Amino acid sequence: MNILLLGYGKMGKIIGETAASRGHHIVAKINIDNRHELDVLDPSKIDVAIEFSQPDAAFDNISWAISRGIPVVAGTTGWMDKKPVIETLAKNKNTAFFYASNFSIGVNIFFKVNRFLGSLMKDQDSYHVSLEEIHHTEKKDAPSGTAITLAEAIINEIPRINNWTLSDNTSENEQSLPITSKRIDPAPGTHIVRYRSEIDDIEISHTAHNRKGFAVGAVLVAEWIINKKGVLSMDDFLSF
Repeated sequence: MNILLLGYGKMGKIIGETAASRGHHIVAKINIDNRHELDVLDPSKIDVAIEFSQPDAAFDNISWAISRGIPVVAGTTGWMDKKPVIETLAKNKNTAFFYASNFSIGVNIFFKVNRFLGSLMKDQDSYHVSLEEIHHTEKKDAPSGTAITLAEAIINEIPRINNWTLSDNTSENEQSLPITSKRIDPAPGTHIVRYRSEIDDIEISHTAHNRKGFAVGAVLVAEWIINKKGVLSMDDFLSF
């Protein structure tokens, strides 16, 4: 499989190594310094693009590939206001666009556990829910896309909560879900969901020990997406 890497920072490098170890060919490694090299690439020689760049580059990178009929697997967070435009473009170009805030299989199981716990807690008004996420200092966006995914699931399950806020105050408005973001090296990613009452606390968490799980997940999705069309997600890939 011929893969175009859009974004070649720490994650891009690990994805490239993982893809090569699985017998795939990296057509090009694009970052902010060599984006002009896209102009000389032959789209017909690219099977899939994997996009892990920066929030301010993601939309242009993904647009470039989708416009040329190249399926895209995207993991960059912090640009979600433009995601509907990309989804429409993918449908119009009859190609595939796959986005996930986190490609770790373990995290996606954690998402499912979070949804289930939220459904159990929807009538437990004595519990106040909050989120905490910890990442390395090079992560530009806050809160993380994974934290937002967790928060949206909780909001969908618990009627008394109608939004999330980025805040260090975990005891504020009961209708708002506070998310605390910390940037500490070398943490690759920790997410904690807490339900706290005067009587007890309930807590679930996921901690990544390194970035390998994210890279393996992204490459597995890239292998799976070939010949598929439309807007896809980890629920499609994992079938839950």
